[in-house]
Amino acid sequence: MEAFELMIQCDEMMGANAIIGVRYDTTRVMSGITEVACDGAAVVGE
Repeated sequence: MEAFELMIQCDEMMGANAIIGVRYDTTRVMSGITEVACDGAAVVGE
């Protein structure tokens, strides 16, 4: 899923090596089009 991959890329750029509390949200914009959001907390685990 593109939203998840983008979240991972952004978190890696910030130096994170893990993501916790991942959440997905979808909204139907119109017939055949759905917006997908994905978020989570970027962390540095030891």
